[in-house]
Amino acid sequence: MSKQISPIINPEELITLQKSDIIIIDARAGINAKENYTANHLQGARYVDLNLDLATVPDDAANGGRHPLPSLSKLSEVVSKLGIAPSSHVIIYDDKNGSNAAARFWWMLRAVGHEKVQVVNGGLQAAIKTGYPVSTGIETFAEAGLYPIAKWKLSQADITEVDNASNNPDIIIIDVRDKDRFDGLTEPIDLIAGHIPGATNIPFTSNLNQDGTYLSSALLKTKYLDILANTKPENVIVHCGSGVTACHTLLAMDYAGLPIPKLYVGSWSEWSRNNRPMITNNI
Repeated sequence: MSKQISPIINPEELITLQKSDIIIIDARAGINAKENYTANHLQGARYVDLNLDLATVPDDAANGGRHPLPSLSKLSEVVSKLGIAPSSHVIIYDDKNGSNAAARFWWMLRAVGHEKVQVVNGGLQAAIKTGYPVSTGIETFAEAGLYPIAKWKLSQADITEVDNASNNPDIIIIDVRDKDRFDGLTEPIDLIAGHIPGATNIPFTSNLNQDGTYLSSALLKTKYLDILANTKPENVIVHCGSGVTACHTLLAMDYAGLPIPKLYVGSWSEWSRNNRPMITNNI
């Protein structure tokens, strides 16, 4: 197996690859994301939809959270329709410093064994500021043959494992949401504000410089080594609201050269709807 490339690519590096055989993915999410893509995107970028492509959204978020992973067969179809083959060099961006769906798609591709996948440091805004050309409309491209996917190769934790872990001092549960949501002071998306008992709050924004780019790999490594205190990777679980932004921290840890810990995909959106213990309004 070839050496894994950095999970982060700087805009200046992206420009040098402009005429090479790369596949750029626009992973913006939220209200009017597709319209925003159509109005302005990096030249050649193909759009992926968080709700339709990168998740199988349930009627009730109690069943796996707001953004459960799609089936492997669905993911295979999505990746193939994007023109991605196992050998493709995939570069993903969003407009939220990677915390929207760029890091989620990065994790999903890595989790099925794809090697050459990176996230643009600083996202769409940084790439445009650096001079990468933009386009409008919908890009046309050829689909690839069905992408072979056998299993998820990166570790996940389900709600039962997290429940057990919340009472185990040897396991670290990292909640990457902002502090007010963790503290139970506000909840803009889910039904209840608060956090999982035993969880540690490390907001994903602490992975970033003020300009929205990632801290250096050395700084991230120091930061997470201090937090993990020699805890084994299998004893670290990362979550957020719905299993999307958590991937931002998984990417940061990979960028730091550390093992990628477990992702709790259901996250707070599932936990808070299943009568599990919760710490709320604890300030």
